Amino acid sequence: MASTRMALLSMGLLLFSVQETLTVKGQASVAIRLSVENDLSNLTPETYLTSVVKGGVLLGALRRIQEMQPHFSFTLKEDPNYGLFLESVNGVAGSEKEQTYWEILSEDSGEYTRLDVGIGCYTPAEDEHIVLRFRSWAII
Repeated sequence: MASTRMALLSMGLLLFSVQETLTVKGQASVAIRLSVENDLSNLTPETYLTSVVKGGVLLGALRRIQEMQPHFSFTLKEDPNYGLFLESVNGVAGSEKEQTYWEILSEDSGEYTRLDVGIGCYTPAEDEHIVLRFRSWAII
């Protein structure tokens, strides 16, 4: 019975993902998975499935999740020289005093790579797994 429920849930997520991949407001789009992790707490990582228009930036995907998921939120800070910085996710903000920040990674087969540009410039690939990880630079 549990395996039947799991199979149905998986099929439903697949169908939602396929539908979302085909169109975002009439434009071609790519599906991505976004996880929110906190290295400084025992919170369970949260995962969201979303999409971004083909050629669109990660910021669009974050905004789409925020519109669709009432328990997901984020804030940005704009630096005049370096652009947009992810300031907080789900109410947890980075702090110079606490030496904490949000690291943005791309995960592929267990290998994590830091993005070389910010959320306002990064263009996700189809089925990419993006990880927002809260951590301290004091323990790097």
